[in-house]
Amino acid sequence: MRNPNGYGSITKMSGQRRKPYRVREGTTGRQKTIGYAATKEEALKILADYNSEYWNVDAVNITFEDLYELWLKRRADKLRINHRKSLMTAYGYCGRLYKEKYRKIKAYQMQNVVDECHLSHSSKANIRTLLMHLDRYALELDIIVKMNYMLVDAGEMPDTTKVVFTEDEIEKIWSSQDSWIKNCALILLYSGFRITEFLTMRDDQVDLENWTMTGGIKTKAGRNRTVPIHPRIKEIVEKTMDDGYLAGRKISSSGFRNNWNEYMASLGMKHTPHECRHTLRSRLDSAGANRVCIDRIMGHKSFGVGESVYTHKTIEELREAIEMIK
Repeated sequence: MRNPNGYGSITKMSGQRRKPYRVREGTTGRQKTIGYAATKEEALKILADYNSEYWNVDAVNITFEDLYELWLKRRADKLRINHRKSLMTAYGYCGRLYKEKYRKIKAYQMQNVVDECHLSHSSKANIRTLLMHLDRYALELDIIVKMNYMLVDAGEMPDTTKVVFTEDEIEKIWSSQDSWIKNCALILLYSGFRITEFLTMRDDQVDLENWTMTGGIKTKAGRNRTVPIHPRIKEIVEKTMDDGYLAGRKISSSGFRNNWNEYMASLGMKHTPHECRHTLRSRLDSAGANRVCIDRIMGHKSFGVGESVYTHKTIEELREAIEMIK
Protein backbone atom coordinates (compact mmCIF):
# COMPACT_ATOMS: atom_id res chain seq x y z
CA MET A 1 0.00 0.00 0.00
CA ARG A 2 1.30 3.44 -0.91
CA ASN A 3 2.07 5.80 1.98
CA PRO A 4 0.10 9.06 2.17
CA ASN A 5 1.72 12.25 0.89
CA GLY A 6 4.25 13.64 3.31
CA TYR A 7 4.51 10.39 5.29
CA GLY A 8 7.89 9.28 4.01
CA SER A 9 9.28 6.33 2.08
CA ILE A 10 11.21 3.07 2.40
CA THR A 11 13.60 1.76 -0.24
CA LYS A 12 15.69 -1.39 -0.36
CA MET A 13 19.28 -0.75 -1.37
CA SER A 14 21.24 -3.10 -3.59
CA GLY A 15 24.08 -5.34 -2.47
CA GLN A 16 24.72 -7.38 0.65
CA ARG A 17 23.97 -5.08 3.58
CA ARG A 18 23.22 -5.75 7.21
CA LYS A 19 20.50 -3.09 7.10
CA PRO A 20 19.40 -2.79 3.47
CA TYR A 21 16.20 -0.78 4.08
CA ARG A 22 16.64 3.00 3.96
CA VAL A 23 13.95 5.07 5.69
CA ARG A 24 13.34 8.65 4.51
CA GLU A 25 11.07 11.28 6.02
CA GLY A 26 8.51 13.15 3.94
CA THR A 27 7.69 16.13 6.11
CA THR A 28 10.40 18.59 5.05
CA GLY A 29 10.13 17.94 1.32
CA ARG A 30 13.80 16.90 1.11
CA GLN A 31 13.46 13.18 1.84
CA LYS A 32 16.17 13.13 4.46
CA THR A 33 17.32 9.71 5.61
CA ILE A 34 16.15 9.05 9.19
CA GLY A 35 17.41 5.49 9.62
CA TYR A 36 18.27 2.07 8.25
CA ALA A 37 16.64 -1.27 9.07
CA ALA A 38 17.34 -4.97 8.67
CA THR A 39 13.73 -5.79 7.74
CA LYS A 40 10.86 -3.95 6.11
CA GLU A 41 8.79 -4.33 9.29
CA GLU A 42 11.51 -2.62 11.30
CA ALA A 43 11.70 0.13 8.68
CA LEU A 44 7.96 0.69 8.88
CA LYS A 45 8.22 1.04 12.65
CA ILE A 46 10.99 3.64 12.32
CA LEU A 47 8.84 5.62 9.90
CA ALA A 48 5.73 5.33 12.07
CA ASP A 49 7.61 6.39 15.21
CA TYR A 50 9.10 9.36 13.37
CA ASN A 51 5.73 10.57 12.13
CA SER A 52 4.12 10.05 15.51
CA GLU A 53 6.81 12.13 17.20
CA TYR A 54 6.81 14.73 14.44
CA TRP A 55 3.13 15.59 14.76
CA ASN A 56 2.78 14.99 18.49
CA VAL A 57 2.85 18.44 20.09
CA ASP A 58 1.16 19.88 23.13
CA ALA A 59 -1.20 22.19 21.26
CA VAL A 60 -2.55 23.70 24.47
CA ASN A 61 0.72 24.67 26.13
CA ILE A 62 3.23 25.12 23.30
CA THR A 63 4.79 28.58 23.47
CA PHE A 64 5.87 30.98 20.77
CA GLU A 65 9.54 30.08 21.26
CA ASP A 66 8.76 26.34 21.29
CA LEU A 67 6.86 26.60 18.03
CA TYR A 68 9.64 28.67 16.50
CA GLU A 69 12.22 26.01 17.41
CA LEU A 70 10.05 23.31 15.84
CA TRP A 71 9.52 25.40 12.71
CA LEU A 72 13.24 26.15 12.49
CA LYS A 73 14.06 22.46 12.73
CA ARG A 74 11.34 21.08 10.49
CA ARG A 75 10.33 23.74 8.00
CA ALA A 76 12.93 26.51 7.70
CA ASP A 77 15.39 24.43 5.70
CA LYS A 78 13.03 24.71 2.72
CA LEU A 79 13.86 28.42 2.51
CA ARG A 80 16.86 30.02 0.84
CA ILE A 81 19.62 30.58 3.35
CA ASN A 82 19.52 34.39 3.11
CA HIS A 83 15.75 34.44 3.64
CA ARG A 84 16.08 32.04 6.54
CA LYS A 85 18.69 34.27 8.17
CA SER A 86 16.42 37.30 7.79
CA LEU A 87 13.61 35.48 9.58
CA MET A 88 15.96 34.32 12.32
CA THR A 89 16.93 37.97 12.83
CA ALA A 90 13.24 38.92 12.91
CA TYR A 91 12.71 36.38 15.70
CA GLY A 92 15.07 38.43 17.86
CA TYR A 93 12.53 41.28 17.86
CA CYS A 94 9.70 39.06 19.12
CA GLY A 95 10.97 38.70 22.69
CA ARG A 96 7.72 39.83 24.33
CA LEU A 97 5.99 36.78 22.76
CA TYR A 98 8.54 34.07 23.57
CA LYS A 99 6.83 32.71 26.70
CA GLU A 100 3.26 33.24 25.50
CA LYS A 101 1.18 30.16 24.71
CA TYR A 102 0.85 30.33 20.96
CA ARG A 103 -2.86 29.54 20.75
CA LYS A 104 -3.63 32.48 23.06
CA ILE A 105 -1.57 35.10 21.19
CA LYS A 106 -3.82 37.81 19.75
CA ALA A 107 -3.34 39.82 16.58
CA TYR A 108 -2.84 43.03 18.55
CA GLN A 109 0.10 41.44 20.40
CA MET A 110 1.73 40.58 17.09
CA GLN A 111 1.04 44.11 15.85
CA ASN A 112 2.71 45.55 18.95
CA VAL A 113 5.87 43.61 18.17
CA VAL A 114 5.96 45.08 14.66
CA ASP A 115 5.16 48.61 15.87
CA GLU A 116 7.88 48.49 18.53
CA CYS A 117 10.54 47.65 15.95
CA HIS A 118 12.06 51.03 15.12
CA LEU A 119 14.16 49.77 12.23
CA SER A 120 13.51 49.80 8.51
CA HIS A 121 10.30 48.79 6.78
CA SER A 122 12.03 45.62 5.55
CA SER A 123 12.76 44.61 9.17
CA LYS A 124 9.08 45.06 10.06
CA ALA A 125 8.06 43.15 6.94
CA ASN A 126 10.39 40.30 7.94
CA ILE A 127 8.72 40.10 11.36
CA ARG A 128 5.32 39.82 9.68
CA THR A 129 6.68 37.17 7.32
CA LEU A 130 7.99 35.16 10.26
CA LEU A 131 4.57 35.40 11.93
CA MET A 132 3.02 34.15 8.69
CA HIS A 133 5.29 31.06 8.67
CA LEU A 134 4.59 30.34 12.33
CA ASP A 135 0.83 30.78 11.93
CA ARG A 136 0.77 28.44 8.96
CA TYR A 137 2.75 25.83 10.85
CA ALA A 138 0.54 26.24 13.93
CA LEU A 139 -2.55 25.76 11.78
CA GLU A 140 -1.00 22.65 10.27
CA LEU A 141 -0.40 21.25 13.78
CA ASP A 142 -3.97 22.12 14.89
CA ILE A 143 -2.65 24.61 17.45
CA ILE A 144 -4.78 27.46 16.10
CA VAL A 145 -7.91 27.71 13.98
CA LYS A 146 -7.24 31.12 12.43
CA MET A 147 -4.11 32.97 11.35
CA ASN A 148 -3.75 36.28 13.16
CA TYR A 149 -0.77 37.40 11.09
CA MET A 150 -3.25 38.42 8.35
CA LEU A 151 -4.39 41.30 10.58
CA VAL A 152 -0.83 42.55 11.15
CA ASP A 153 0.29 45.61 9.18
CA ALA A 154 3.97 46.28 8.55
CA GLY A 155 3.25 49.83 7.40
CA GLU A 156 3.55 51.48 4.02
CA MET A 157 6.50 50.79 1.82
CA PRO A 158 8.75 53.88 1.79
CA ASP A 159 9.55 55.63 -1.46
CA THR A 160 12.51 53.73 -2.87
CA THR A 161 12.76 55.51 -6.20
CA LYS A 162 16.26 55.02 -7.53
CA VAL A 163 18.08 57.87 -9.26
CA VAL A 164 20.56 56.77 -11.88
CA PHE A 165 23.98 58.37 -12.31
CA THR A 166 24.19 60.87 -15.15
CA GLU A 167 26.92 60.57 -17.76
CA ASP A 168 28.55 63.67 -16.26
CA GLU A 169 28.55 62.10 -12.80
CA ILE A 170 30.12 58.92 -14.13
CA GLU A 171 32.87 60.94 -15.79
CA LYS A 172 33.30 62.87 -12.53
CA ILE A 173 34.00 59.56 -10.80
CA TRP A 174 36.54 58.66 -13.49
CA SER A 175 38.25 62.01 -12.96
CA SER A 176 38.31 61.81 -9.15
CA GLN A 177 41.40 60.97 -7.16
CA ASP A 178 42.44 57.33 -7.29
CA SER A 179 41.20 55.32 -4.33
CA TRP A 180 39.94 51.88 -3.41
CA ILE A 181 36.32 53.04 -3.14
CA LYS A 182 36.52 54.80 -6.52
CA ASN A 183 37.59 51.52 -8.12
CA CYS A 184 34.74 49.69 -6.43
CA ALA A 185 32.24 52.28 -7.66
CA LEU A 186 33.42 51.90 -11.24
CA ILE A 187 33.28 48.10 -11.11
CA LEU A 188 29.71 48.31 -9.79
CA LEU A 189 28.73 50.82 -12.48
CA TYR A 190 30.03 48.59 -15.27
CA SER A 191 29.05 45.14 -13.96
CA GLY A 192 25.56 45.50 -12.45
CA PHE A 193 26.30 43.26 -9.48
CA ARG A 194 24.55 43.89 -6.17
CA ILE A 195 26.69 44.99 -3.22
CA THR A 196 26.62 41.62 -1.49
CA GLU A 197 27.39 39.84 -4.75
CA PHE A 198 30.33 42.16 -5.35
CA LEU A 199 31.75 42.06 -1.81
CA THR A 200 31.60 38.25 -1.62
CA MET A 201 33.05 37.61 -5.07
CA ARG A 202 36.35 35.74 -4.80
CA ASP A 203 39.25 36.33 -7.13
CA ASP A 204 38.85 32.84 -8.60
CA GLN A 205 35.45 33.97 -9.93
CA VAL A 206 37.24 36.48 -12.15
CA ASP A 207 38.62 35.12 -15.43
CA LEU A 208 41.32 37.52 -16.62
CA GLU A 209 42.02 35.37 -19.67
CA ASN A 210 38.48 35.61 -21.04
CA TRP A 211 37.69 38.85 -19.17
CA THR A 212 34.56 37.72 -17.37
CA MET A 213 33.19 37.75 -13.83
CA THR A 214 30.88 35.02 -12.55
CA GLY A 215 28.72 35.63 -9.48
CA GLY A 216 25.23 36.43 -8.25
CA ILE A 217 23.26 35.01 -5.34
CA LYS A 218 19.72 36.39 -5.14
CA THR A 219 17.49 34.72 -7.73
CA LYS A 220 17.53 31.60 -9.88
CA ALA A 221 18.14 33.70 -12.98
CA GLY A 222 20.80 35.76 -11.19
CA ARG A 223 22.80 33.04 -9.48
CA ASN A 224 26.18 32.19 -11.02
CA ARG A 225 25.69 34.48 -13.99
CA THR A 226 28.64 35.47 -16.12
CA VAL A 227 29.19 39.13 -16.95
CA PRO A 228 31.85 40.28 -19.43
CA ILE A 229 34.33 42.81 -18.04
CA HIS A 230 33.98 46.16 -19.82
CA PRO A 231 37.26 47.33 -21.45
CA ARG A 232 37.28 50.56 -19.40
CA ILE A 233 37.53 48.68 -16.11
CA LYS A 234 39.92 45.87 -17.10
CA GLU A 235 42.91 47.61 -15.54
CA ILE A 236 40.89 48.48 -12.43
CA VAL A 237 39.77 44.86 -11.96
CA GLU A 238 43.37 43.68 -12.23
CA LYS A 239 44.52 46.32 -9.76
CA THR A 240 41.69 45.87 -7.27
CA MET A 241 41.83 42.10 -6.84
CA ASP A 242 43.77 41.27 -3.70
CA ASP A 243 43.41 39.32 -0.46
CA GLY A 244 41.23 36.75 -2.24
CA TYR A 245 38.40 39.15 -3.09
CA LEU A 246 37.46 41.13 -6.19
CA ALA A 247 36.81 44.11 -3.91
CA GLY A 248 40.41 43.90 -2.73
CA ARG A 249 39.52 43.22 0.90
CA LYS A 250 37.01 41.49 3.10
CA ILE A 251 34.53 44.08 4.32
CA SER A 252 30.96 44.07 5.60
CA SER A 253 28.13 45.75 3.72
CA SER A 254 27.82 48.37 6.46
CA GLY A 255 31.54 49.08 6.38
CA PHE A 256 31.41 49.44 2.61
CA ARG A 257 28.45 51.82 2.82
CA ASN A 258 30.34 54.04 5.28
CA ASN A 259 33.24 54.35 2.81
CA TRP A 260 30.75 54.84 -0.02
CA ASN A 261 28.86 57.64 1.71
CA GLU A 262 32.06 59.53 2.47
CA TYR A 263 33.17 59.17 -1.14
CA MET A 264 29.83 60.32 -2.54
CA ALA A 265 29.85 63.32 -0.18
CA SER A 266 33.32 64.29 -1.40
CA LEU A 267 31.93 64.40 -4.95
CA GLY A 268 28.76 66.24 -3.99
CA MET A 269 26.56 63.24 -4.83
CA LYS A 270 23.92 61.32 -2.86
CA HIS A 271 23.69 58.07 -4.79
CA THR A 272 23.40 54.66 -3.13
CA PRO A 273 25.56 51.71 -4.23
CA HIS A 274 22.46 49.93 -5.58
CA GLU A 275 21.87 52.82 -7.97
CA CYS A 276 24.96 51.65 -9.86
CA ARG A 277 22.94 48.60 -10.85
CA HIS A 278 19.98 50.70 -12.00
CA THR A 279 22.38 52.94 -13.89
CA LEU A 280 23.89 50.07 -15.87
CA ARG A 281 20.49 48.79 -16.93
CA SER A 282 19.38 52.28 -17.92
CA ARG A 283 22.57 52.89 -19.93
CA LEU A 284 22.29 49.54 -21.71
CA ASP A 285 18.66 50.24 -22.56
CA SER A 286 19.46 53.75 -23.84
CA ALA A 287 22.29 52.34 -25.96
CA GLY A 288 19.86 49.95 -27.65
CA ALA A 289 21.31 46.72 -26.26
CA ASN A 290 19.37 43.53 -26.84
CA ARG A 291 16.73 43.17 -24.12
CA VAL A 292 17.48 39.51 -23.43
CA CYS A 293 21.19 40.28 -23.15
CA ILE A 294 20.38 43.05 -20.66
CA ASP A 295 18.33 40.62 -18.58
CA ARG A 296 21.12 38.06 -18.68
CA ILE A 297 23.68 40.61 -17.52
CA MET A 298 21.44 41.89 -14.74
CA GLY A 299 20.34 38.41 -13.68
CA HIS A 300 16.68 38.99 -14.48
CA LYS A 301 14.29 36.49 -16.03
CA SER A 302 13.29 37.43 -19.55
CA PHE A 303 9.59 37.57 -20.38
CA GLY A 304 7.74 38.03 -23.63
CA VAL A 305 6.83 36.01 -26.68
CA GLY A 306 9.86 34.98 -28.72
CA GLU A 307 12.42 35.79 -26.04
CA SER A 308 12.28 32.48 -24.24
CA VAL A 309 14.13 30.79 -27.11
CA TYR A 310 17.25 32.81 -26.30
CA THR A 311 18.25 30.58 -23.42
CA HIS A 312 21.96 30.36 -24.24
CA LYS A 313 23.20 33.79 -25.11
CA THR A 314 26.92 33.51 -25.75
CA ILE A 315 29.49 35.47 -23.82
CA GLU A 316 30.38 37.32 -26.99
CA GLU A 317 26.79 38.49 -27.44
CA LEU A 318 26.79 39.75 -23.86
CA ARG A 319 30.17 41.38 -24.46
CA GLU A 320 28.83 43.19 -27.52
CA ALA A 321 25.91 44.46 -25.43
CA ILE A 322 27.95 45.71 -22.50
CA GLU A 323 30.50 47.39 -24.75
CA MET A 324 27.72 49.53 -26.24
CA ILE A 325 28.15 51.86 -23.25
CA LYS A 326 31.20 54.04 -22.94
